[in-house]
Order: sequence, then structure tokens, then C-alpha cells
Amino acid sequence: MCLFSKLGELCVDSRPAVRKSAGQTLFSTISAHGSLLQKSTWSKVLWQVLFPLLENVQSLSSSASSTKDEQTTGNILIHHSRDTAEKQWAETRVLSLAGVARTFNSKRKILQQIGDFPRAWSLLLEHIENSALCLSAEVSLAALKSFQEILQISRESKSDDPKIYLEAPSGEEINRTGETIKSATTKPTPKQEVSDVDIALWSMAWKVWLNIGTNATKPPNDSNKVYVPSQNFLTALIQTFPSLFQHIKPRFVAADLTKLSNVLFSSLSVPVHGDASPFIIPTFPEVTITPLQDATLQAMEVLIQALREGEESMNLMYPHIFDQLLTYSKFGVQAPKYGHLETKVFGTVKGPQVDWVTMNFVPFSERTIEMVVDLYSTSANHSSVIKAHVLQNIIKTFRIPLSLKYSCPSPSTWKLVINSLFTVLDIGLPVARKHESSGMWSELSLTFEEFLFTKHPSPPTLTVEEFQRDEAIDCKVVCVIRDDILPYAGNLPKDFIVKIMEILNKGSIHSATSDTFIVFSAPSYHSIDTESSRKLREEFAKTCFETLLQFSFINQDKEGEGAITKIAVLSLLQRCQDVVKKYVDDERLSGKCPLPRPRMAEMSSVLKAISTLLGSLKRAPKNNVEAGVWKQVINLYPYLVECTTTSSPHVCKALKDALHEYKDLLSAPGSGIPNGK
Repeated sequence: MCLFSKLGELCVDSRPAVRKSAGQTLFSTISAHGSLLQKSTWSKVLWQVLFPLLENVQSLSSSASSTKDEQTTGNILIHHSRDTAEKQWAETRVLSLAGVARTFNSKRKILQQIGDFPRAWSLLLEHIENSALCLSAEVSLAALKSFQEILQISRESKSDDPKIYLEAPSGEEINRTGETIKSATTKPTPKQEVSDVDIALWSMAWKVWLNIGTNATKPPNDSNKVYVPSQNFLTALIQTFPSLFQHIKPRFVAADLTKLSNVLFSSLSVPVHGDASPFIIPTFPEVTITPLQDATLQAMEVLIQALREGEESMNLMYPHIFDQLLTYSKFGVQAPKYGHLETKVFGTVKGPQVDWVTMNFVPFSERTIEMVVDLYSTSANHSSVIKAHVLQNIIKTFRIPLSLKYSCPSPSTWKLVINSLFTVLDIGLPVARKHESSGMWSELSLTFEEFLFTKHPSPPTLTVEEFQRDEAIDCKVVCVIRDDILPYAGNLPKDFIVKIMEILNKGSIHSATSDTFIVFSAPSYHSIDTESSRKLREEFAKTCFETLLQFSFINQDKEGEGAITKIAVLSLLQRCQDVVKKYVDDERLSGKCPLPRPRMAEMSSVLKAISTLLGSLKRAPKNNVEAGVWKQVINLYPYLVECTTTSSPHVCKALKDALHEYKDLLSAPGSGIPNGK
């Protein structure tokens, strides 16, 4: 005992070399011969040597000078990391805390036999917390490594005491040298009985973890004195959670999940210094998630796995998990703010002139979107998911990148989101038709509209082939409307169906309104914006028009069509009138130059649709067609007459067939409108 006491005194000697050697000797002696000590001796080692050592080192380290002392060092060259007393005492503090933590880890079985072990455990956690919140990056990171060490119980301890179990964190672990090493993913051992004392011990560790995470990631109030934790520190903090969670899982409740979410969000929001950003943030095209983002995803995966395997009470946390993942998914287009600290977005920094740089969140955001889809595919029918309107929240979140479309930081984001939306709707629409409120349907119609008619134009560098691939995605959205929504219109809100019809009507005339005709003087009057005609969404307009036409036929045998017939017919007639009117006007402006091929093909298809629609209306029962529909049909006639001057033979043939359909509508004044009889 005298030996331990004297070594403890030498550990706080004024000479750094003596302190280091004494500390190494003290902890190696305890490790090698600690098993020979009696319980009473161990109690004295704890309370008379180890904890006084931690307190003394902490006190001396806090009061050490931060300026370089030339008289002490003389002409000896000292590395910049040890050229002040403060830095030298920081090394002593790191070695002391690491040694005590290692002792608790390796001698846990012996220490637990001491009656005041819970008090010792609490005091050790307090020292870890104080060191982790220290402004010294070296000390704070070492404190988290010590925290990880006391969580990773050795195999010998597990075999000796079956009540104590814990696996090392999956993914990256932090070793004692500060490097990160890859470890195989491990699974926790089967559930074993845990005493109330053990639960209390790990509850204290959970509170300490929360305190460290909350205080270390708190944004600075004073911009002049800014301390921002390093990415290594934050990564080590988040990597500690999966191991700790295995102990607190039986008592983990929604309030704990909320606190955890706050720590994860704050950690991800922390920027990096401009000088260090080239070494931390990957550059295009080698963009990958950072170690901190990867640790956050692993933490979320641990929670999801616990929910799937846990009791019914834990399943109530599904909405909270969805909210957190959806928040992360926004980071790809809306990077989080870190208090009032001014930062530059990743990708806009030109050189090291900026102080703080926001991390690149695009790969991280896309990973969370995939996790949302995967989680929803297995929990869509869960009562808590339905009650919390998770589907509506997913659609609302996905609407942000879909409305931005070509303005997203990465084009892969909106393409992933729209494909994810297809998957979610395929799973969620059958559930939504039974349970969801009108808010979800209005959100869905708004999402469709903002995506199909985005306010953000495509970049000029987009090739025709790429434009056609994007147009195919737009057509797929219309196919979803046609196959999964309109056939069930009778069970859906009327306002939603009206909005969908407006979208189809708008989409069917989109190609016509996007044409730009440039009329010049006689020598160059034929100049027309040929590039715009190459990029007309012809297939998209055709798909919208065919969908309108499909649901405009009067057929009482098909359930659901009757509810949308009137809306579809009116939308279709209005669309036809707009196309015909614009075709006549543009043909006059173009003079002798024919209109682009897509315009003439569109006009022909519209005239054929008019013929088909008129035939369908005349065959329908008299009571099924309202007077307003006949009125709009008759109002269309003058516009068709104006088209008789067209020079296109294909348009002329389709126009002749459409005008022939009007012969049954001609009647003597006052005799009324016949109805196909």
C-alpha cells in the first residue's frame, strides 16, 4: 500500500518525465498484481490513491500555464504539442484517466465485491464527464475512449459474472492511439437477467453520456469565443451509444429517444473549420458519408432493430424514429444550422478563406431515405404508424427535394426520392384508402403538381437523352395516378380528385404552352425554336391526355368511374379547346413555315379524342350527361371551324371526322338537343 501511495504522489510531480514514468509503473503494477490484493486494500487503493490522483491531476491541469516558458525549456527543442505546462499536464491527465478506466475494466469482478462500488462508479463517470467537456481536444477525446473502455467488458469478466454482458460497438472502434479500426459487426448475447444495481449503474452512464452530448454540442453564444468540438470527438461520442444501449434497452423510453435525437441532431450540425475541411470533407466525385454520419446511421439501425425485436410498448416509438430519419433526409437539400455561427455550404468554398464549412450531407441524406422506405415497408400497417400519419409526413418531406428537382445539390437526390415515393405509395395507398385523412391526399396532390410542373428549369447542359429519361419518370407518375388512384376515386376526397384532374389537364397541354415561336422578317421567317421542340414533353402530354380520355367514357359497369366522369369530361373538353385555339393562333404566326411535328401530332390526337368523346356522349343515357357538358361541346365548334384553313393533311382528316360528329347535334330552333336517339 505504501508503494501505491508513493507512486501516486510521483504521478503529480512537477517534472513531466517523472509523472509519466510513475503513472505507467503504478497502473502496470495494479494490472499485474491487483488480483493478490485483499478487499480492504482495494478499497484503500481506490479512495486513497486512484481517485485522489484524478482530482489532483484535474486541478493542476486546469491551473497550468498556457504560455511557453523559455527559461524552463532552455535551448531544448520540444514538440509543439508539449511546449507548454498546460499541454504537458494534459498528457498526464489522459494517462491517469485511461489507467483508472482500464483498472475498472480489467478488475471489475473484484471491485464489485467492495461495498461502495456504485459510489466509485459514479465518481469515475463524473471524472469522465468533466474531462470530456474540457476545452482541450486531447483530453476530451481521451475521456470518451476511457468511457468506451469501461463499457467494453472483457471476456473473462463476462464468463465470471453472467449478469454483466456487453459487446463491442459494431463498425469503427477507437483504440488507445486515437486511430479508428474496423471491427466485425457483433450481436449482443441473448437476454440475461440484470440486477437492479446493474440497471442503476448503467442508468448513471446513460445520464453522463447525455450530459456530454448535450453540453459539448451546444452552439456558442459569443462569436468571438468559439469552441467547436472536433469530428473525431463527436464520432467517438456517437460510437459509444450502441454499446451503452444494450444495457439501458429494458428501461429505454420515448423521453430517452427524444434526448438521444437532440444529441444526434446537434452533433451532425457541427461544422468543421475551413482549414481542416479539405482533410475531412471528401470532394466530388468521391463523395461518401463521414465517420460521424456513419456512426449516426449505426445508432439508428440499433434502435430500429430493438423496435422490431422489442415489446409492444417499444413499437410505439415508430413515429419518433420516422420523424428522426425524415429530418435527416432533409439535410441533402437543407443543411442544418449550428446556432448563429456563419458557415459556408459544402461545394461553394474556394480556398481556405472561410472559417467554418458545413459538412456534405447528400450521401447521408440518401442513406436515410433508403432506411425510411425499408422501415415503412415493414411497419405500414402498424397502428402507431397509422395514427401518427407517418405516410403524410413521408410525402410532405419528400415534397421538398421533388419540388426543387433540378435545383437539388445532387441530381441523384430527387431521382432517389421519386423512386422511393413510388415504393411507399405502392405499400401505403391501400392502407391510406382506409385510414388516412384528407390532409394526406392534399399533400400528395401538391407533391405531384410541384414535381411534374417544377419551377426550377432543367440545366442547359441536359442532353436530349437525359431529358427523355426524366420525362419517362414524369410519365410513371401519371401511370401511378391512372392505376392506383383514379380507379378508387369513389372512396377518395372529391377535392383531391378535382386536383388530380387539374394536374392531368395541365399536363396534357404542357407541350403546347412550352413552345416558343420566333417570327422574323421575310428572309428568316421560318426560324423556329427547334431546340424547344426537341425537348417537348410529348410522351408526358400524351400519357396525361390518354388518362383523361380513359376516365371520360361513361360506363356504369366499372366501379369508381362514375364519380370522376363529369370532372374528367369537363377537363378534357377544356383541354381540347385550349389546344385547338393555340394551334390556330400559332399557325397564323408561323406563316408558310409548318409547325413542329409534335404540335401537329398533338393536334391530330386532340381532334381524334374529340370525335371519340362526342360519340361516347351521344351513346350515354340521357340522364348521365349534364346540360353544362353539352354547352361546352357546342362552344368548341367555332374553334374547330377556325382550323379548316390548316395545311396539314393529317390534321384535316382528323378535323373532318370531328365535324361529322356534330351532325347529330344540329336541330331546328326550339326542338332541344337530341341525345343520340
